[in-house]
Amino acid sequence: QRLKRAQKAKPRPPTKFRHAVPDGERGGKIFVQLAQTDLMRGAVQVVKPGEGDNNLHTHTGMDGFWMVLKGRVRFYGPGDEVLGEFGPHEGIMMPRNNAYWFAAVGDEDLEILQVSAYDRDVKNERVNLEPEKWEIGATRWHEGKLA
Repeated sequence: QRLKRAQKAKPRPPTKFRHAVPDGERGGKIFVQLAQTDLMRGAVQVVKPGEGDNNLHTHTGMDGFWMVLKGRVRFYGPGDEVLGEFGPHEGIMMPRNNAYWFAAVGDEDLEILQVSAYDRDVKNERVNLEPEKWEIGATRWHEGKLA
């Protein structure tokens, strides 16, 4: 069934993008949306030291690929177990339903590439396992798409 649907699907045009931190947008947390389809999304999160993905949570239908572009990040699991600390060109693959959170560490702003893949057969929901540590709605969103 899926194969037949995929064979009949009209191809979408490619999406061009560029990551750049918008002028005057340093500090706090910035989410630069690069490109997205129904199966995957690419984005860069820019995070000031001490902030990050602020509470232990899981995703029910999304796998995450994280790679540091600049700065350093520490990923945590349940009980604040350190899953790893990563610098430029290092990262972690986070399969769905794994509990995690992360924080920028060091003195430099973190720029981390996030590639998310979605399971079409599972509704993706973020499940918070702990209360938020700071206001998640304070994230500023920007488009990185090129015309």
